[in-house]
Parts: sequence; structure tokens; C-alpha cells
Amino acid sequence: MIQLFYLTLILFTINLIPVSTGQVYSYKEDPFKQLHELLPSPNSNRLASGAPGPNYWQQRADYHIKVILDDKNQRLIGSETINYQNNSPHTLNYLWVQLDQNRFDPNSEELLIQEAPGLDGMSFNRLKSQLYRQSFKGGHQIKKVTNSKGEKIKFSIIGTMMRIDLQKSLTPKSNYVFNIDWEYNIIDADLNRARGGYEYFKEDKNYIYEIAQWFPRMAAYTDYTGWQNKQFLGSGEFTLEFGNYKVEVTAPEDHIVAATGELQNTNSVMSDTQLDRWNKAKKNGDITFIVTPEEAKQNQSKKTKPTKTKTWIFKADNVRDFAWASSRKFIWDAKYHEFTKGKKAWAMSFYPIEAEPLWSKYSTESVAHTLDVFSKFTFDYPYPVAISVNGPVFGMEYPMICFNGPRPEKDGTYSESTKNALIGVVIHEVGHNWFPMIVNSDERQWTWMDEGINTFLQFLAQAEWQQKWSSGRGKPKSITGYMSSSKQRPIMTNSESIHQFGSNAYSKPAAALNVLRETVMGREVFDYAFKEYSRRWMFKRPEPADFFRTMEDASGKDLDWFWRGWFYTTYNVDVGIKSLKLYEIDTKNPDIEKPIQKTKRDELNAKDLIDIRNKFLPKAVDKNKKLLDFYNKYDPLDVTDADRREYNKWIKELDSEELKLLSLRKKFYVIELENVGGLVSPVILEIDYKNAKSETIRIPAEIWRKNNDNVRKMIISDKEIVQIEVDPLLETADTDRYNNFWPPKTIESRFQLQKRKKSKNPMQKAKEEKQRVEKENQKTPNSGE
Repeated sequence: MIQLFYLTLILFTINLIPVSTGQVYSYKEDPFKQLHELLPSPNSNRLASGAPGPNYWQQRADYHIKVILDDKNQRLIGSETINYQNNSPHTLNYLWVQLDQNRFDPNSEELLIQEAPGLDGMSFNRLKSQLYRQSFKGGHQIKKVTNSKGEKIKFSIIGTMMRIDLQKSLTPKSNYVFNIDWEYNIIDADLNRARGGYEYFKEDKNYIYEIAQWFPRMAAYTDYTGWQNKQFLGSGEFTLEFGNYKVEVTAPEDHIVAATGELQNTNSVMSDTQLDRWNKAKKNGDITFIVTPEEAKQNQSKKTKPTKTKTWIFKADNVRDFAWASSRKFIWDAKYHEFTKGKKAWAMSFYPIEAEPLWSKYSTESVAHTLDVFSKFTFDYPYPVAISVNGPVFGMEYPMICFNGPRPEKDGTYSESTKNALIGVVIHEVGHNWFPMIVNSDERQWTWMDEGINTFLQFLAQAEWQQKWSSGRGKPKSITGYMSSSKQRPIMTNSESIHQFGSNAYSKPAAALNVLRETVMGREVFDYAFKEYSRRWMFKRPEPADFFRTMEDASGKDLDWFWRGWFYTTYNVDVGIKSLKLYEIDTKNPDIEKPIQKTKRDELNAKDLIDIRNKFLPKAVDKNKKLLDFYNKYDPLDVTDADRREYNKWIKELDSEELKLLSLRKKFYVIELENVGGLVSPVILEIDYKNAKSETIRIPAEIWRKNNDNVRKMIISDKEIVQIEVDPLLETADTDRYNNFWPPKTIESRFQLQKRKKSKNPMQKAKEEKQRVEKENQKTPNSGE
């Protein structure tokens, strides 16, 4: 019925020039094109739904490790037995083992490919670090490799990988047992940023050891890449197999050892007092000191270090890695925490007196809080213990144990940022138990699958810690600067090739998931799908396609446009208002329409500069009236009887429904939106009406499906629009706020006035120095006097 009346622009057309730091992008391909050609084809191992298939398989490696901590020489001496289970349908002729400590060899590939640091203004510590790394004799020293009969096995070391050449092929569904004896020097983690190492305390001549990536461990063999034997170059972390561990750590007898797994010989290594405190803590559920600050002070103050040792025995089932820490400086507190009704685990912290009072107040509570929140959004924490250790490593994660660095000042005070850094890093590192320690993604290839997803869950946990939180990592508005920058690589980039590691692998994926949860899917739908993904891939190894497919499968949402834009491109969200037009229904009644048109014409003509200046010029028709004719008095916008007859005739041809539509007095606004950044996005419009409440319109991203660059949206209203704002709650990561308003807003800023200081010339400085020396000589008598 729309053809029966005309929409006429009668009031205004406002064209806006968007202010943007970038250029207008045009997609080379449809942003809504499905991802089929980018994702691996589904098969019986990995289904099109994103779930593991009926033929899904993964390898297994069980370990029995004995290690001695040489506290005098900062060295480890170890031996291990590995039972490798080939669950694949493939026959293997060799095995690959990771030797992560080889990255610290002075001839390592990681060191060779490092670019030169900035030498201008280099600090003393940075220079010490550079010299230390060149001279440190790091790397695994493999003493021998033998089979279960004690016979030597041929092996080859290639960088951070060791190939074990099997004497007989390992057939499917069979296992192979072999032994490795090894040693290595522990790196000084203060002089070289590492994921483990030692910290030395000059005041009491003691060490804290945080031991990680320390034993030769099986590389992963997978259905999607075969052997994952990429060299460890420092960024791409680890791809590991699950297994059961028994680890015997021999350390000085006054050391306290914390480790992955459960302590098996408590009666041998803990005092009666410590055992009593442990048992009480298990009953009351409160944070309890197992080793008190006073006891730790006394322990670290001994002038003579003991020569005897203790062996701490730990067992850990179904874990993909093992780490531990040891020191005579450790305070130890613990809480037996119920994180889900009927589900409990130990939350524990180990830290030196230098970490007080911050750590006893916040570390274990942060561990417990993480167990609560992460279990709620994914699955119940399946392990018996979760540990936070303070030492030289700022933040690093392993099954059941993590290393965290923030400490207060020497006087015991701390800033809010230090407090939040501790709580945040504990949440983050404990959270890694879920991703990737249980949902076992390939860190060597995809950093975002563990760091990005974990940062997102950290953001949710921090939101449930307190309302005021200074860290914005994960908020869409916090990533806009990075997303609008020129030097980017897509999230879907190999871990070793990422630029701006923190923004790319942590912040942008976390922000993307927040946009997905809050704006695209909604919390309820997102949370259901995310929990489904987490549960499907517990103790299994998902790929990005499994995540993408599961989120769509469990939500009923086609999200290919979202994965394509956010994860496969470096486009950014920048939606601008290009124009706003108002249309009203032309009644065709000449007594209504012609006066309106005449008024607008006269208003426009009254503003014509030339007409204004020509108004007082002598006119020929004024001097000679004979020049006047019909057209000098004719105005096409005057209403005539003929106009009225034509109108009345037209009206009689309309039925009642058409007459009702013709009488509508609504305002038809057309807002033209421009996709400046190139990344298609939902559009959220907040509309303020004159003398009325505002309205929020939420438009799905599919509005861009036919035109990726410009779209027009009609808003029908009884009221006059006075202002429109795009993305009013900063939820889409829009990178340019200045083109988000109609009418445009003034760009405000402030500038400072500086008083120029005149620097002294060399002659003035020399003169001052001469005066200073003369003055000093006058104060100091001659030696002969």
C-alpha cells in the first residue's frame, strides 16, 4: 500500500563528515561467508558439531621422577622413567621428547634469533641480564637414555627437542617404557626472565626455587598435526600429554616443598605440629598457618645450612605437567575450601616473609575465589589442591600450582595497584588449571586458546571480587587503541609470530568474548554454550574449530561472521553516523502541503546573499509597468480551486484503510550508518526524543550482510529526535567515538602552557664547576698544615 502516498523530505538533511584515524576499508570477500574453507573438515575424530568424535584419541605418558636439588650449586640432578602409551591408530618409528631447558643454552636458537635491545639508556640490570645470558651454562645435560632392560637407546638432540630412535616400531594400542638421566644448572630468574628459576636473598643468604619445564617430557602426537615438535623459542608454550606422576623431590632437610599433586609421606617430612595444624584446617575450613611467619623467620636465619636432606613424595593423576617450589624461607598457609556444594579442595599459598602482610591476606583467598567462579562457568575443579607460590616469577601456571610475583614494599605497605596485581595474577594463574591444563589446547600453536579464554574468565572472576577494579583488560573499550593501530596480526596467528603479544593473545580475545557474551549472544545463551565447550573438551585437546563449532552448535547462533572478523582479520569496529534524514507523509492536500513548501522556499531564499544584495537595485519592470505579465504574479505554490478539485477526486478513490494510513502523523527517520573500520558489528543506537524518555535499539550485525560499507535504518516515531548515539555503553569496541553522535559533539581536550627553561652553555657549566672546586678547596685545609 506504500505506493498510495509519497515520502517527501520536508524538514532537513544533515550530512556528517566522520572523524576517523583510519581509512575506509572494503572487504575483499563477504564478511558473512561461512568459515568452511578456513576450518579443517570434520571427521570421526572431531565432529561438525565441535564435539569429540567416536574415534577421538590422544596419547598418554606416565612418569616416575626422582630429582635432587643441589642448594649449594643451584643445580638439579634427575632420573625418570616414562611409560608412553600409543593410543593412536598409527605405528610410530620414533618418539619426540621436549628439552625445554635447552633454550638457555648460550648457542640456542632462541638466543640467536633475538634482535638487538635498545642500547640508549640501558639500565644496569638490563646489561647484567644480557651478559648473564651469553655466559650462563644452561640446557639439559642428558647423561643416558635406556630402555626398560637398561640397554642404551640411540637419541638425537635438535635444539629443544630430542628424538628417541626406537629399536622396534611402536604399534597402535601398545606402550613403551624408557629411562632418562639428566642434569642442568638452574637459571637465575632475576637476571633472565624465565618461567622458572631461583631467587637469591642477600640478607639471609637463602634461595627460593621455582622449578618448571625441568624434566624431559613427551612431546604431543595428535590427530591434527602428528608430532608437535616445533622448537621452543620462548613464546609458544607447551603441548603435552596427560598422565599419572610420581615425583620424589630430595631437598635440604629444612626446606618446605610445594608441588603439583598430593603429598604422600606427610609423616616423614612434616612435624607433629604441622600435621596437627593441617588436620585442624581440614575440619574448620579456615585459613590456617601450617608454617607460621615466626617459624619461617627462624628457619631462614640459621647461620649454618644443614647437610642432611628430606625426600618429599608427590602423586598427581591425570595431569599434563608437573612443577614444584622449594625454600627454607616459606611461610605456608592452607584452607580446605568448599567451592561447590559437596566439592572441596585445598587452597594453599607458600611465600617468604618479604611478601607479608599482603600474601597472608589475599593469596589463598584469591585461590579459593578462583575455584568458586571458574567452576561455576565451566566445570567443577577436579584436582585435590590448588597452590599459589611467591618467588621470582611474576606469573606462570602449571597443574595445581602456580608462581606469582607481586610483593609489598619493604616497610609492609602496598599500593592499590600492587594489591590488585596480586589478586589478578593469582586468579589468572590458578584459572589456567582449566585452560589449558584440563581443556588441553595447543599452546605451541594457539596462545589465545589458553591465555585469551583464561583472561576472559579472569575478567568474570574479578567482577565478582569487587565492583571497583582498576584492570580493564577484557573490556571492549580497553582494546580500541590496539585494534585501530596499523601494526597488527590476526588472533589466528602462530604463537611465535605474534606482534604485541599481550594485546593480541590476551586482551583482544578476552574483549571479543565479552562482546560475544554481552552484545551478540546474551549472557544466558553464551554461558550455556561456553560451559558445553568446557565440558566437552575436559581432559581432551581442542582446536580452534572445535571451539567455534561448539559455540554455534550449543547456541543456535551463526557466528561465522564474528570469528572471521575478530579472529581472522585485523579490521576494527568503527561505526559512524553518516547522515540523518527526516521524512513525513505528504497528505497531498494543497491547503496543507503548499503552504509548507512555500514557507521552506521563502526561508531558503531569504538566506541567499546575492538576492539580499540585489534587493535594492533599480528594476526595469518597476520603471515600465508594461513589462509585467501573468508570470510576475504567478506562484506555483499558491493554492487554486483546481488543486482542491484534483485532491478531492483522489481522496474519493481511497478506501478506509488507505485513508487511515494517509492520516498518520508519524516521523520517518532514516539514519545512514558507515562501516569505517571494516569489522561488521551489531549496532546499538541510543535515541533521545524531545520531551520524552530515550530509547535503545539493538540491531544485529546481519544488517551489514548486503552492504558491508553503508546501511540505512528507518526509525518510525511520534516524537522528534534530538540526539542519537552509537554504542552508548561502550560494548562493541568502537575505535572512534567522535563519529558516533548526531548532531556531532565538540572534540574536547586541554593543553598545558610550559615556561621554556634556558639551558646553560658549556662555558657556564665549566665556570660553575671551577667555582665549586675552589669552594671545596677553601673548606679543606692543605695536607701540610
